[in-house]
Amino acid sequence: MPRMTAARAAVEILKKEGVTHAFGVPGAAINPFYAALKASGGVRHTLARHVEGASHMAEGYTRTHPGNIGVCIGTSGPAGTDMITGLYSATGDSIPILCITGQAPTAVIHKEDFQAVDIASIAAPVTKKATTVLEAAQVPGVFQQAFHLMRSGRPGPVLIDLPIDVQLTEIEFDPDTYEPLPVYKPAATRAQVEKAVALLNASQRPLIVAGGGVINADASDLLVEFAELTGTPVIPTLMGWGAIADDHELNAGMVGLQTSHRYGNATFLESDFVLGIGNRWANRHTGKLDTYTEGRTFVHVDIEPTQLGKIFAPDYGIASDAKAALELFVEVARELKAKGELPDRADWAASAQDRKARLQRRTHFDNVPIKPQRVYEEMNRAFGPETRYVTTIGLSQIAGAQMLHVYKPRHWINCGQAGPLGWTIPAALGVATADPQATVVALSGDYDFQFMLEELAVGAQHNIPYVHVLVNNAYLGLIRQAQRNFDIDFQVNLEFENVNTPEIGVYGVDHVKVAEGLGCKAIRVTEPDQLLPAFEEAKKLAAEFRVPVVVEAILERITNIAMSGSDIASVNEFEELATEPGHAPTAIRQLAV
Repeated sequence: MPRMTAARAAVEILKKEGVTHAFGVPGAAINPFYAALKASGGVRHTLARHVEGASHMAEGYTRTHPGNIGVCIGTSGPAGTDMITGLYSATGDSIPILCITGQAPTAVIHKEDFQAVDIASIAAPVTKKATTVLEAAQVPGVFQQAFHLMRSGRPGPVLIDLPIDVQLTEIEFDPDTYEPLPVYKPAATRAQVEKAVALLNASQRPLIVAGGGVINADASDLLVEFAELTGTPVIPTLMGWGAIADDHELNAGMVGLQTSHRYGNATFLESDFVLGIGNRWANRHTGKLDTYTEGRTFVHVDIEPTQLGKIFAPDYGIASDAKAALELFVEVARELKAKGELPDRADWAASAQDRKARLQRRTHFDNVPIKPQRVYEEMNRAFGPETRYVTTIGLSQIAGAQMLHVYKPRHWINCGQAGPLGWTIPAALGVATADPQATVVALSGDYDFQFMLEELAVGAQHNIPYVHVLVNNAYLGLIRQAQRNFDIDFQVNLEFENVNTPEIGVYGVDHVKVAEGLGCKAIRVTEPDQLLPAFEEAKKLAAEFRVPVVVEAILERITNIAMSGSDIASVNEFEELATEPGHAPTAIRQLAV
């Protein structure tokens, strides 16, 4: 039987499980693992500047392609606690990432040794499993179980904590005969799907709500086929955006309090039946549940049985992986269509597209300073259907989701449930690492951008090009807008006069100098007509220099983006709406007036 250190066995298992890339920061307590990583070869490593950044890079990497599992590595103590935000983000959005931490020797873990912390207990609430391995012989089994857990049921992250003496201990392990454990995913039955389809057929105005579970299951093609067979319009959630192309005749738009379309909310409020697949009825999607549920029958399909009825009780629930369920939904629908037993939904689908053409927000403004809506209009012109957008939270994300267009799954990569500021830069680096040929475009407000901007140096060092659109109003815009309800404008102002860059006035941080100082390229735009040329130049610079390129748009200081505090039936439209085609020239449908 081959003998090797437990650390080397762990690295060999990573490779057997399909891992080809890892992100991390070495340190004393994890150095034996890094030594094994170098000696074994086959796993490319990207050195982050911050361990939280490494965890978000792993998230972006996972989210880019079906089957990817991002790996992040750190030493003992603060490295693990730094990665808690990434684990929380991953668990909230059902994203499998593996976090590997070093630990003090087993004999002193509980003696307040340097950087010895019970990271397994800290991480337990935000992982599927967190384990400190105390016996070297258990390392192969713990890693094998980790991949099984990450892939089975509702996907999610796992943390493995390795004391330094455990890493160094030799064990017997044969990589050649190692096999991953079978993955478990619940699957709908034919009878369950037949009942759900019968409920859909009995309705007059049905909708499908497609969540992130559809994308996680790589089931978008099946979703579209089922929608087309039954003629049912589809509402993608924010995490499910891209499961059906924005320009598809059955895409009815997004619903919600913030990242929603006027036409999406209007169509949902006209519906009488909703089939939710792989979604969790997030509160910013539903708003007040009495408005959301009144007059509608609900069927909910989710991979996690305890998710059924968690937010509200559906009329019928099915515990199933989205792909397994949709395979049966398509099978049943094909049979019913062949028999002529599917209702004609043409008028209902056409009404959704009519709303799409009539209920639009204005994007075309010539104001200086620039209004944010114009930024997204020009992004629609500059970046095509192959673009992978990456963003997290803020008015920039909300407005972007209202006005940008997404055409494919995994082309809107968004941290939905946790929404940590600083997520965007490292996640975009993870996405660009996973798909180096793609056009990756990140979107940040100035505060999100400043949280982890040191990670731009990772892109410069490792030649990871992408375009970062930075909308700068020197304000915590989303919080300022929320503070209107309290009649305050308090501790949300970021403006100051930069003594080194007086030409930018009160916009404070010189992001161009910062980006250039970190080895990247940057362009500042102050007028709307400069946006499109800047985006085109950014693409050329990214291709030429193979580094991140920042395009900073100097915005008006205060803009209120359309949203509601509680109810999808009462979204506040703060800006002038589109009343003629020139007001929304890049809308999916030509404005009907």
